Amino acid sequence: MPAITQGKGKVLVSGTNGYIAMWVVKSLLEKGYSVRGTVRSESKIAHLKDTFKSYGDKLDVVVVSDITKDCAFHEAVVGVEAIAHTASPFYTTAKEPDELLDPAVRGTLSILQSALAHGDTVKRVVITSSTAAIASPSPTPRVFTEADWNEYSPRVVAEQGAAAPPADMYRASKALAERAAWDFVAKHKERIGWDLAVINPPFVYGPVLHEVSDPEQLNTSMVDWYRNLVKSSKTNEQLLSITACWVDVRDVGLAHALALEKPAAGGERIIVAGSPYIWQEWVTAAHKFDPSLPAGNVPFDPATAKYHSRYDSTKSQQVLGLRYHTIEECTVDTLTQFKEKGWY
Repeated sequence: MPAITQGKGKVLVSGTNGYIAMWVVKSLLEKGYSVRGTVRSESKIAHLKDTFKSYGDKLDVVVVSDITKDCAFHEAVVGVEAIAHTASPFYTTAKEPDELLDPAVRGTLSILQSALAHGDTVKRVVITSSTAAIASPSPTPRVFTEADWNEYSPRVVAEQGAAAPPADMYRASKALAERAAWDFVAKHKERIGWDLAVINPPFVYGPVLHEVSDPEQLNTSMVDWYRNLVKSSKTNEQLLSITACWVDVRDVGLAHALALEKPAAGGERIIVAGSPYIWQEWVTAAHKFDPSLPAGNVPFDPATAKYHSRYDSTKSQQVLGLRYHTIEECTVDTLTQFKEKGWY
């Protein structure tokens, strides 16, 4: 299947100023690629240029003000060898489903339409999806794989509309956008010269490259991480009872770059997930690194941690060769950065 030659050519990255996207850009630049990034306004360009100034002219940034419009990416896709589409909203405070569904679904279709119409040199498209497109509520603990689809959240949103839980609006946006991408490829398979790979991460934590001046203005996943480890926002009971899965943002960034290069990644959904966790594990790692930070629910025996669900990340290791950061590594690196920024 099509793939790009390592370190050769230019890659289009949409939503370049986002939390995940900036690590995608960093991974690509470190591998030797040139990157064309898209942002929604001119004001987002300066920080990108400054962050990656050591790479000289390897990064250029263009404005795509509305990713949902037809032809939005027509100019941006010209002359690139690959596309990494990361632009999609992630927040759980939406009032109406279309706040999330429109940019997620229509933005995905817009960039694929442009790749079809003007991406003559494109060999592969990688889309940032989520395990939100995979997992649905389960009464018992289970392991989810790439064969699973979240059909629950789209159904809830279709039935309840604005009354649906905001978290389900977000999950539905990821499931419907990814479905739309695979359907688009199937519909146009006789006309396209590129193939599709999808990256499905769970909660993403780790150091930040995107522009943010205050920790309370961090992206959705990281502001929760900050509050839980630094501000003790969870009760002792919650620290032991709330369970989820996570991945380091640096691993997600690298996964995108690898998915562009590995022939076997073509046509695949790929779960990129580090491990399950309960919040006390993070709090313990933070307190060990800096005893001035909260200790949480102690004494704590990690052997007693109970996880509800897991994700099978075998494919990411076998196809991409990915190796994951640990909770301890992520905690130390992130808190070191936060301390340097004066955020605690």
